[in-house]
Amino acid sequence: MLPQDLRDKLHHNIAVNIFDGSLFGFGVSGLASYVTIIPLFLSYLTESTALIGFVATLFHIGWQMPQLLTSSYVASLRRYKPMVLAMTLVERVPYFGLALLAFLIPQIGLDAALLISLILLAVQSLGGGFTGTAWQSMISKIMPPHRLGSFFGIQSACVNLFGAGGALLASFILERLDFPDSFSLLFLLAGISLLVSFVGLALVYEPESDPKNVATPVRWRQFGGRLRQMLRADDNFRWFLIARGLTAVSLTAISFYTIYGIRRFDMSPEFAGVLTSVLLVSNTLSSSVIGWIGDRWGHRRVLIAANLLTVLAVAVAVSASGINWFYLVFALTGFVNSAQWSTIMTITVQFGTVAERPYYIGMANSFIAPVTIFAPIIGGWLIDAVNFESTFTIFALAGLLSVLVYVIPMRDPEGAAGGRKPNIAAAD
Repeated sequence: MLPQDLRDKLHHNIAVNIFDGSLFGFGVSGLASYVTIIPLFLSYLTESTALIGFVATLFHIGWQMPQLLTSSYVASLRRYKPMVLAMTLVERVPYFGLALLAFLIPQIGLDAALLISLILLAVQSLGGGFTGTAWQSMISKIMPPHRLGSFFGIQSACVNLFGAGGALLASFILERLDFPDSFSLLFLLAGISLLVSFVGLALVYEPESDPKNVATPVRWRQFGGRLRQMLRADDNFRWFLIARGLTAVSLTAISFYTIYGIRRFDMSPEFAGVLTSVLLVSNTLSSSVIGWIGDRWGHRRVLIAANLLTVLAVAVAVSASGINWFYLVFALTGFVNSAQWSTIMTITVQFGTVAERPYYIGMANSFIAPVTIFAPIIGGWLIDAVNFESTFTIFALAGLLSVLVYVIPMRDPEGAAGGRKPNIAAAD
């Protein structure tokens, strides 16, 4: 149960976090979407499918990799908010750099623009990763545990509702302005939206934690041993990591849908913007329902359904006879994205104790980072070397394998139906 002061501030914290998420979504999910707008921008700078696929997943790579590195420090904090505010500026400011870069492309050329774009996108994504563990820990601290899935779902719905509006505006801008002026304006508007959303995050109320829920920082030479101890003690969490890795491979298909549409059906920039809206509307309509379902019937079951829909979306894309089939592909992908985002965060914080939570968050994200890094590179290489269809088939098979792991060996974790608390001391 939440302390009394957090119960009193609950509606306030919900409101300011939704405000932050909504405008964040308007910028990152709509005006500068990593699924459509960023790949489209990069397609003007390079013809390498592998490079475009890799950069399109940079958001996920940067989100995942640093989280384990910060977990010990975050676990020792009595307040997470100061770290969240400092690090999230690093993920928001680079959009102004992208706006200036796009404006200067006629002067600096495509090769220089590509290099600087990679640097700015890497900084942006890593900023999100260094924010991630502290932000997730803060949210799980200030929200009721039994309603955490519903909160993440409602916030995700608002993120994507505003993101859909941003995508429609992006489509309007792309239709009326030529490259690179269109992208310069999109990135500028995205940066402004993210700075305004920062105000909501700054207004979050977070008291200091009880000292018993704060861990002693672990020295680097002891850090690996601490993680091995936790993994040995919790076989259910190990299966969760395996399922997440397979899921990451299957989700790589999302990074190539736009390029596939361009190469096979000559998809226009305007149509790409419309598909972003379809993606986000689908995400919006499903997010709050998914959180509610997960809180009542289990988040593992939601992940099973989401992974099956990933396989279905890949199958529809591969068998599509015309560009209009991509409406269904992106609608299914919207449901998948909402389920993966809110459900993964909710189920992760159900493992371990409060003091151990940052470690579980870090492992759940950083251990998947190598898959997220290499899957799009290998996928892009396979597309260039073989074809889209064969590569998409591999993604679909990975999705089916992840379903098997969720169904057979994995159980619901601590804090969910059927869960059990791991005995870490027994693993010594």
